[in-house]
Amino acid sequence: MLHEILLSLSGQPSPLFNARTEEGLVSDDAFPLLSPPEKALLASLARLSRLHARLRAHTTAISSSHASVICRSVSTAISTEHLGGFQKKILEVEKAILVEDSGYVGGYGIVPLSTIVGEFSPWTRRLEWLWEVVRFILPDPKASRNQGCAGAALIDRLRSESQTGYVDIEEMALHLVRIAETAWMRQVSTWLLYGNVPVLGKDDFFIQEDRVSPDTAQASFVLHTSLLPKFVSPQTASSILFIGRTLNLIRAKRNASTTRPSGLPTYPVTLQGEHVEYLAALQSPIASSMLSNAVDAIRLSLSQSTLSKILPLPKILEILSVLHDFLLLRRGEFAMALVSHADVRLQERPMAARTKAVDGLGGLSVKDGDVMATLGHALSELYSLQSEEDPVDDALDLAKDLLRLSVGGQSNSTAAGPAELAGSGLSPDISQVAFDDLLFPAPTCLSVQVGPPLDLFLSTSDISVYSKVHAYLLGIRRAQIRLSGLWKHTFLRRNHPSPWGPPRSNSAFGQNMLSVGRQRDNTRTRQMRPVWATSSASLFLLSEIGSFFQAEVIQGSWQHFQTWIEDGQPSSPTSSRPGTASSAQSKPPDHPDHSTTRPPRHDPETLTVAHRRYLFALVQSLFLTDVPFTQSLRSLLKRVDHFVALVIRLQTIQRNMDLETDEGVVDALADYAGEETELWQALGAARGRMEVSIREVVARLRDIDDSRSAEGREIFALGQRTHPSAESWTGCAGPDGAHYVPRKTAGVDRLLMKLDFGNANGSRV
Repeated sequence: MLHEILLSLSGQPSPLFNARTEEGLVSDDAFPLLSPPEKALLASLARLSRLHARLRAHTTAISSSHASVICRSVSTAISTEHLGGFQKKILEVEKAILVEDSGYVGGYGIVPLSTIVGEFSPWTRRLEWLWEVVRFILPDPKASRNQGCAGAALIDRLRSESQTGYVDIEEMALHLVRIAETAWMRQVSTWLLYGNVPVLGKDDFFIQEDRVSPDTAQASFVLHTSLLPKFVSPQTASSILFIGRTLNLIRAKRNASTTRPSGLPTYPVTLQGEHVEYLAALQSPIASSMLSNAVDAIRLSLSQSTLSKILPLPKILEILSVLHDFLLLRRGEFAMALVSHADVRLQERPMAARTKAVDGLGGLSVKDGDVMATLGHALSELYSLQSEEDPVDDALDLAKDLLRLSVGGQSNSTAAGPAELAGSGLSPDISQVAFDDLLFPAPTCLSVQVGPPLDLFLSTSDISVYSKVHAYLLGIRRAQIRLSGLWKHTFLRRNHPSPWGPPRSNSAFGQNMLSVGRQRDNTRTRQMRPVWATSSASLFLLSEIGSFFQAEVIQGSWQHFQTWIEDGQPSSPTSSRPGTASSAQSKPPDHPDHSTTRPPRHDPETLTVAHRRYLFALVQSLFLTDVPFTQSLRSLLKRVDHFVALVIRLQTIQRNMDLETDEGVVDALADYAGEETELWQALGAARGRMEVSIREVVARLRDIDDSRSAEGREIFALGQRTHPSAESWTGCAGPDGAHYVPRKTAGVDRLLMKLDFGNANGSRV
């Protein structure tokens, strides 16, 4: 019977522990002479026998078929180390019985069953824990579609399981953690040292190749946080992605240079030995701070040796200037040219005037050729504005090469954009209210085509955010332009016809016609006064909002960010409140801690993180994260389009009516009097809706101001208290702890004071 017990514990099939019986029970037919106490003692051994056999079968299935190298390594370690230890224990007990060790064999050669059970009782808890682990790795090995868990999830579970009160379970968990982290570090080392996605288990690696552009050998990589262990911080993951992409770019350009000349310089990476030492110094369980320090050291080493030559600071400032000038509309003439050429393009389309009168711009089809021609004409107009004294505009030349205006909204999907960041899937909560269909009736997107090596600095998510901000700002600027254009229609504002000379003015008919004309003009003037008041109020509101965004938010933030980049020093949260400039100069220049004594430490990845902080703060400052405000502003902009279309149509009808009345030019197929009546009704309704939208926008601005005052904080104080999504989206501080702190812009109260002042002067805001 002892021989049968030891064989069954080794995983061999035995009639003593029939697999068809219930869990933890002994077969009644196998040994009918056993007493109930003996069967109770054998129940724990039956449990061990079944667990051992199942663990062997389960680990074999995992080691041979699982997609994750980490899971396969852990499964193999369980089978060889821990189950091997259990098998070794069985052999030790068997040897002790054979040599009649007094610890096992009593008088007359009797081996107490309780001694055998007590010897294996600690293994019950261990094998049960191992069974939970392998079931977590692969719940059902018979299901071919079930791929089991990812390696990162297994690492997280093992690290959490190591926090237990059982010493033996803790030792097993730490051993498996070391095996899993070793397999994970081998994958990470392949990426950090050579820029290659690991061949084995690449589907389980948190960095994966997205796609390969047809015109370049440079691949695109994305980061999946679902495959990222929890001990890896967001900034560390971002740095790992940045380092591997850089090495991949260098290798791709070096290979391409052998076949065709490339404008990108290639420099060899000669510090791999030092990088290996950084990674080899990590010990399991890997601490988040130690991993972050090692990755930061590799990043700084790579930046100082290679990246400073491939991606110099002037090139970064050059592309940032293009984004600021054209996508953030610092160049007002670009917005004017884009809007004017877009309107001209639409007016050239057949039936455009009729469609505008009915439903604004809806119903017009727009093709790629239209938008491309619009952008080309706008840039050509900017070239024509260059002075003879300074005919060279490098920013405009670069913008001509990089800017792309396309139909279809955000053509570059943001699905892969935020995943490129450390906080994958956590982009700034930009409102989903669309502003990209205001320039043309179809959604259009102005973007920047970024190629290597600038794609190490700008991701697709960054360009997508810039495109959304551009559509938002251009919608406001376009409404201002269209409302200001109404004042150019002098026929609607005032009528000053030349007086009839004699003899017509001396006749009764001539005097009657002059009287009728004056009465008609006075009536139209009185009817138009509410229209002009509403137009003036909406123009004032949009002008103040646009001025606040451009002067206070965008220009101030850009100057602060540009100064931080050029000075190469850590920023402090400067404010735009009065007195800040003087307070900033309160520190004497010869202070021993003055920041000018520190050398620049802005490597490319630090600039990338700082740029994303700047962009995140900019999005918040423009209220793009406030859904009610964007909804009310979008409603106002659409109503402005309809309102302007009705006013222009009214002018056309009144001109035709005057020709019919004064000159006798009659159109038998048109009823201008009826159309004018309908237009006045529609214009009154449109004017009422615009006033409602104006009040909604101002009310929402007051709500934003009240909510921020109640919270007692500024939304841009990333230095003292980082916004939750901002920390995930922009990453943490750099290795030296000196991260960029965006500038605090003026509060909404300053904008509201201007609007209240305009209201006091009768602007109806």
